[in-house]
Amino acid sequence: MKIFQCQQCENPLYFENTKCEVCGGNLGYCEKTCTLATLVKTDNDTDVNSHTIYTLLQDDGSQYRYCKNFGHKVCNWIINTDDASEFCTACALNRTIPNLQKQKNLREWRKLERAKHRLVYALLRFGLPVIDKDEAPEKGLAFDFLSDATASGNARPIRTGHLNGLITINVAEADNVHREYMRKQMAEQYRTLIGHFRHEVGHYYWEWLIRDRPEILKKFRKHFGDERADYGEALKKHYQNGPPKQWRQSYISKYAASHPWEDWAETWAHYLHLVDMLETAFYFGITTGEAFRDNSPLKMQADFDPYEEAHFAKIMKAIVPLTFALNSLNRSMGQKDIYPFVIPQKTEKKLQFVHRLLHGKL
Repeated sequence: MKIFQCQQCENPLYFENTKCEVCGGNLGYCEKTCTLATLVKTDNDTDVNSHTIYTLLQDDGSQYRYCKNFGHKVCNWIINTDDASEFCTACALNRTIPNLQKQKNLREWRKLERAKHRLVYALLRFGLPVIDKDEAPEKGLAFDFLSDATASGNARPIRTGHLNGLITINVAEADNVHREYMRKQMAEQYRTLIGHFRHEVGHYYWEWLIRDRPEILKKFRKHFGDERADYGEALKKHYQNGPPKQWRQSYISKYAASHPWEDWAETWAHYLHLVDMLETAFYFGITTGEAFRDNSPLKMQADFDPYEEAHFAKIMKAIVPLTFALNSLNRSMGQKDIYPFVIPQKTEKKLQFVHRLLHGKL
């Protein structure tokens, strides 16, 4: 994620900040400029709907208001006052939110929105279409944040997944204890909210970017296999027997080995993981391996924006020493590795496929 600074006092800011802790300035994420903008109240500071109206400190001639979900403290994105929608691009994707009469649901929803907004930031930076289902019922994207319901005393579990552009996330995944329990039950190395969002949206963009493009689909099958294989049977076999013994030589995770669609979604999610880490390193100006010889595999200089980098080899050359450094820092604090994965050659080629697809190089 990009590192932001207050435009008024240059204090460093997180993506989710709504107020600068140093100068007290109001902040809002401006999608148009990809900045966390300092906001200035206008003389006529409310509109007919009682929304507070702002201009930008670095005035662009427009007026803005916060997304409606700002009132729930789940969003800090701003909208041009000429926009008819009450919601920002990220919040407009919500079809169902948790029951906010339960205080815990509000806390968990805030975690879900934090992850989803970071996802949407990345999608927009790649120039991908982010269209809600109200605007495009057939091809749009939507989210249902649902809790396990109980009917007649029988629990009906909510499964996180994707179907025809609708992504369902079980609200319980926002609870750290539940998520860790599920990680152990599923024998996973890694399970996070942002990981869920990146994985499920990968299924959605497979339909956008690959399914109806015969030449791209042919190249997809070369790397990931034939997705026409029975999906239900493949998952049943996976859960009964587990992955093949040599799965690490071809896949980024055990689940990726279950079916080409899941291999794609896992690889897509990991590509977004790597780009996000590298963007953070870029804005911090991180270098590693200065004490080692010139040809050391631990040497890296994050001197490029990975969203704009056309050469995949440059990304891979940087990510190996960066993840080694991050894992080493975590081990220094007695924590688990941040990125507990090894990228085999076959998976690297799959990651390259994602990269080339996103950069229009296939």
